[in-house]
Amino acid sequence: MRYYFLSFFCIVIIFSACKTDPVADFKGLDLLEYGVPLKIKAPEGATVLKKKIGFTNDITIKKDDDYSIQLFSSSATTTDISKLKKDQLDEVKSSRYFSKIIKDEEAGFVYETQIDSTYKNYGFRYVLVQGDNEYIFRTGMMGTFTQEQAETMYESVKIK
Repeated sequence: MRYYFLSFFCIVIIFSACKTDPVADFKGLDLLEYGVPLKIKAPEGATVLKKKIGFTNDITIKKDDDYSIQLFSSSATTTDISKLKKDQLDEVKSSRYFSKIIKDEEAGFVYETQIDSTYKNYGFRYVLVQGDNEYIFRTGMMGTFTQEQAETMYESVKIK
């Protein structure tokens, strides 16, 4: 009996240690043709739309209703990643529907908003400075996302 328990325990440990990469099936997406010298991971068949708003490039990468990323690129206001992230965090926390931070890392975070006890939405922000430019990735402005979807999108834009 003791060996069965030990075997079962080992199997549970092995399976729980084998986390799958949420972006493993995504393809590399080169954003250079849209004026941004970065590569991210995105679902195959994702569409990219670029708009210019003043001195800022607004690029939306979307696939169906479960993947929508918005990227704002502009001249860097600072090279301090922690300041850029803090500014984004302050903006998110200023929303009256902000609920909590789900994941907090050096250059980004995943967060929850909650309108009432039954409706939750999740988003992310990720900041990057490269050369003279700053890049701010966020969940697309249109749509609602689960925590898993927000975390997958967050992982897909992290520059490695």
